[in-house]
Amino acid sequence: MSEEVTLTVAVPAAAEVAWAVASDWSNQGEWMLGTEVHRTGGDGRSAGSTMVAFTGVAGLGFFDSMEITGWDPPRSCEVRHTGKLLRGQGGFRIEPTTDKLSKIIWWERLELPYGPLGKAGWPLLRPAFTWGLQRSLDRFARLCRDRRP
Repeated sequence: MSEEVTLTVAVPAAAEVAWAVASDWSNQGEWMLGTEVHRTGGDGRSAGSTMVAFTGVAGLGFFDSMEITGWDPPRSCEVRHTGKLLRGQGGFRIEPTTDKLSKIIWWERLELPYGPLGKAGWPLLRPAFTWGLQRSLDRFARLCRDRRP
């Protein structure tokens, strides 16, 4: 059983700036709520590169291991989540809307863990997951706005 979440946020910066911020894994914690990302293999800028993210507060949270499966700068990145808890695919696309404005489309297609229990729990977790992702992407847009090309 998989569930998909897709959010689109307007970015008050050029697509090149948005791409630079979105693909800067080591600084993703500046905008992704409660998350630190560390590269574990490869250059982080090509298919086959691997990373692990920790998402949580005060040491309580979960690890999300992932592998880049698609890399098309400055347009899109796709990953495969390979962890014990978080599995599935995800990614983002950066689309220019003008020469100085863009948008980010972030998507996750998650394989729900724990079988029927996961399916039953998703309607309860989805609003919090979506809220956190929306808030993170809003922070992303502000960071891009303040970043100089």
